[in-house]
Amino acid sequence: MAPASLVCSVIVGTFLVCLASQRSKEALTISTHLRNLPAFVVGHIDRTATPKLQGRHWSRATLSWKIEARTGKKIYDYDYTPMRSGWVVLATTAALLIGALPLIAAHGEHANTSVATPLSDANDDYQHQQASYFNHRHYGGWMLAHITLMVLAWVFAMPLAIMLSVARSRYHLPAQVIFHVLNGVGIITGFVYDHATPDLYEHNAHHLIGWIATSSTIVWTVMSLHTAYGDYRSKHGDRALPLSSHDAAYYRVLQQYSDRAESARWSGDSGMGSSRQHSSESIPLKPEEVESPTHDDTGDDRHDTEGDEEKEPEGRGFLGNNKVGRNFTLHVQRLLAPRASSFVRGSQIILEKILLLLGFFALTTGFVTYGGLGRGNEAFSIAAHFAKGGIFVWYGILTLGRWMGAFSEFGWAWNVRPKYPVVARWKTRVPSAEFVESFIIWLYGASNVFLEHLNNLGGEWSPEDFEHVSLTALFFGGGLLGMLVESAWFRKQLDTNVVLHRSKDRELADLASNPTADGIESGTATIPDDQWQEPKTQRISLNPMPGLVIMILGIMMSAHHQDSMVSTMMHAQWGTLFFAFAIARATTYILLYLKPPRFPARPPSELVSAFCLMSGGLLFMCSAHDTVWAIETSGLDAMAVFAVTLGLTGVVMAWEVVCYAIKGWALRKERAVDGQPLS
Repeated sequence: MAPASLVCSVIVGTFLVCLASQRSKEALTISTHLRNLPAFVVGHIDRTATPKLQGRHWSRATLSWKIEARTGKKIYDYDYTPMRSGWVVLATTAALLIGALPLIAAHGEHANTSVATPLSDANDDYQHQQASYFNHRHYGGWMLAHITLMVLAWVFAMPLAIMLSVARSRYHLPAQVIFHVLNGVGIITGFVYDHATPDLYEHNAHHLIGWIATSSTIVWTVMSLHTAYGDYRSKHGDRALPLSSHDAAYYRVLQQYSDRAESARWSGDSGMGSSRQHSSESIPLKPEEVESPTHDDTGDDRHDTEGDEEKEPEGRGFLGNNKVGRNFTLHVQRLLAPRASSFVRGSQIILEKILLLLGFFALTTGFVTYGGLGRGNEAFSIAAHFAKGGIFVWYGILTLGRWMGAFSEFGWAWNVRPKYPVVARWKTRVPSAEFVESFIIWLYGASNVFLEHLNNLGGEWSPEDFEHVSLTALFFGGGLLGMLVESAWFRKQLDTNVVLHRSKDRELADLASNPTADGIESGTATIPDDQWQEPKTQRISLNPMPGLVIMILGIMMSAHHQDSMVSTMMHAQWGTLFFAFAIARATTYILLYLKPPRFPARPPSELVSAFCLMSGGLLFMCSAHDTVWAIETSGLDAMAVFAVTLGLTGVVMAWEVVCYAIKGWALRKERAVDGQPLS
């Protein structure tokens, strides 16, 4: 038997003996249901005695034990009322028994080694004692519906609508309607839940970010409607706003007058003579005096103009044959000026790039608010881990996009950058993907060197603070070196010696070709010009610095000291994933060095890179102090979180590939409709 079990047995035995020695039965009143008592109990005991003196004996003493249940974040109160004799022994024994529970839970014979001791004492974690929506069991169906609808709207409907909008597909407006329906119903369910429950997280950021994101989607849809109408007019010409028979007849009279005046001027008349001024043919008739084209020889009255207007297909507008379509066509055409259209289209493109980021912020802040995380000083830890981990998540999403062929016009899809006029001139000036990666790494190092001590501002520097500052120095130096390697100006200066040798070789060739040159033999050998051409490997970027910096980060985080076993294992997991990313990226560079591509290469190793970055970033986000505490108190371990994260990463990557394939299908379909099919 283990020592802890032996101590527990002794304490329990002593407690039973004291119970048997009581002269009367004791009353025990428990204020909460015993079935709610959590299995893992840590906390403290506050004992307050209120004795009354009767003669020379104490009549009774009331003990109030407050045990904090970390799993439920509730306070369970136990009122224990013993009889006169033996109350001191019983209270002491019970206190020892409750105090031994953490030892038994942590060091039992079959204890789970991945569940560690708490990160800090209960008295130091006052924010953990506060209630949260996760533990609020009332109206849980409304919250479940809110979460489900928001995930469907922002993870599935929104990316699909954006891809269709980028392809200028006719289906992008219906896709946006589907998104707004899901998002709107999700907002209603959240509104009902919010007003049916108390405010358990005051001044949270989820509400503000959610409304900002929703408002941005509405603006985006309005811009998409404007752009779609502009495309419709450009394809259908003047048929977008047909003229009625009344207006058409008046227009023909004016056109006839213009044609006659023009022909008269070409015949030599200046157009200022009195004969043309008093001619009846030169005076435009009023609309009611215009002869109808349907007027017959029998002298019948012309058809009613209003009746003709009703028969005219005026509703052949953008929104169909109805009053809404005609009003829309009439008013929106004022906004179709070239400058206004360019501004709206540019704003729409920019907004499409940030909508998914807003949705990501809304989902993550919703997770924090629902779990009651990030209160007090823990907000710094949550913000740091979610920001840094989120960067790696989006790094993985963009890496997968590069593998699929996105950004090929910039040369980011592992291809040779196209030249002007194949692509726009400004696209040829966009820096390489490795330069952008290096710049972000450098920017992180330059900014975070002042933020690593923010959670203990004014206090002493801990070894962890020095480790973090050293990492920022690594990011600063490694990112700067990566940018220098990608700089065209620096690479040109590094090639100075090669250019000097090439110039000297050409001078020797010119002297050798001149028979009158002194001291130069006619057979002097020179290096062919094709030997001085730039190697094909220089046409694409093979910069190992971003991968090297992230690999070192993974190695350091894998051995980073933590206060609990769960936190240590989680840091080791995402550190190992970052190390695997660096190995996969190095494999990509080796493949491209052996055979430089021109078309987007899609190296298979980049799939591994994207997977490692996304899953590692999610684990990075989950390794904050508060999230680790929530994982431990929920009875989970590091491997459970690891498995869920990997599964979620696979689903997100598969959906990203589907969305990009739908974009390609929509683009091919639109070109086929326009008579420009792609083979």
